[in-house]
Amino acid sequence: MKTAIYPGTFDPITFGHIDLIIKGLKVVDKIIVAISNVTNDDHLFSADERKLLVDNALYKDLKINKKKVQIITFNSLTTTLCNAYKANLILRGLRAVSDFEYEFQLAGMNKKLNREIETMFLMANIENQVISSSLVKEIARLGGDMAKFTTKSTVKVLKEKLRWTNFFVLYLYYYYQHNYLLRRVLWFWN
Repeated sequence: MKTAIYPGTFDPITFGHIDLIIKGLKVVDKIIVAISNVTNDDHLFSADERKLLVDNALYKDLKINKKKVQIITFNSLTTTLCNAYKANLILRGLRAVSDFEYEFQLAGMNKKLNREIETMFLMANIENQVISSSLVKEIARLGGDMAKFTTKSTVKVLKEKLRWTNFFVLYLYYYYQHNYLLRRVLWFWN
């Protein structure tokens, strides 16, 4: 059985990611969608939340076979993950020429770490090549329609997450504006 690792942050999963998974399944028997658990302040969702988003998008929204796609989180080198799952292929997506330099360097480093591992670059369908997780989050923050970029379950969770995030920020702003003592303490620390 030929197994590939598809690593990424998936914050959130998009139709571009999904295109790569579907195309990858034409080449390999099984894909392990590996969600990076490396701590980063830029993530909107925790690794566990992202795993649940991917799970719902693939298994519930799209009815993808669980035997063909496994979803995990990881906090190691991708090559270490490949060894653990006996996979010698890494799937990576290319959206534009601007992605190539970084992806080429990453593939080279992975090859230096383990000569048995190959990297295969795939492109999403033309209508999904411009989609990025960061742009989907920005559209969500500004109240735009996300239905063309990600699955229904992901749209729902994004809206809910941002609703609470915006509420919390507004609460802190209100509290700061109306709390003289807090403003004095913060001024003193600066």
